[in-house]
Amino acid sequence: MKGFLVFVSALVLMTACVPAKRYNELLEKEKSCSEELAKFKNSSLNFEADATDLRSRFDVLSKEADQLKKDTTNLGRAHRTLLAKYDKLTQINETLETNYDKIRLSGAVETATLQAGLQQKQLELQEKEDALLALEKELLAKQMLLAEREQRVNELEQLISDKDKAVQELKNKVKNALKGFENKGLTIEEKNGKIYVSLEAKLLFASGKTAVESEGQAALVGLAKVLETEKDLEIIVEGHTDTDKMSSAKHPKNNWELSVLRSTSVINIMLKNSEINPAQLIAAGRSQFVPIDLNDKAKNRRIEIIISPNLNELYELISK
Repeated sequence: MKGFLVFVSALVLMTACVPAKRYNELLEKEKSCSEELAKFKNSSLNFEADATDLRSRFDVLSKEADQLKKDTTNLGRAHRTLLAKYDKLTQINETLETNYDKIRLSGAVETATLQAGLQQKQLELQEKEDALLALEKELLAKQMLLAEREQRVNELEQLISDKDKAVQELKNKVKNALKGFENKGLTIEEKNGKIYVSLEAKLLFASGKTAVESEGQAALVGLAKVLETEKDLEIIVEGHTDTDKMSSAKHPKNNWELSVLRSTSVINIMLKNSEINPAQLIAAGRSQFVPIDLNDKAKNRRIEIIISPNLNELYELISK
């Protein structure tokens, strides 16, 4: 204001020697400069308001990005990089505004250059805002993907828990059905989500024979009665022998045949005395090659009934 009064005083003093036309031109030029200054100050204020709004939105986005899990770390780094660039541009803008105030009276060329610089920075800030919006959308998509994955994991855990519970309940049923045979060469255990019922050959067969004897039949019938109501199972009956060689012109001619024929004999008794779906049964012979005790041949001569739950539903969920 003081400078303006000095300027006016100077003009008054000069009117004695300066024509009125020249005086009016100076006044008009001063008015034009004042209007132009007001215009650029208004533009600067609007620009600063836009910058403040962008910074607020950016801070909100930063807080949301901090809550993402490890797979959004790279996006967080990009976010922080953009913030640093934004702060740098803001500082540049403030410097330009300061310089503009200093040189606004230095001439039309300098003013035009400053205006062009401000417009360029506005464009750059707009580009950064667009990048931030794109990043925000990408972060939101990642959050939705994480939520979907967590839901699938929960479903998978629940399904596994249900399967484990069903296997344990079935194991208890099998134990109850075969309680009277536990000290007669029969063992029941659970491994890898499957139930293994192992019956030593002495409980089922005479030496070298494939026909199941009466006591063994009773055990198999009891087991079959438990399994006939379980429609969602796969039942593998494996025959195992010891390492003693067989040599006979009649069947079984060797340990392979003996193991397979004993397996099919067990299956025939189970089918004959229950309503088990034959499609659930698999007969297998392992001969002498899967022993469980190298020092006790009697334990190796056995029938193993492996009861597996149907995991198709679980596999389908995992494949998704």
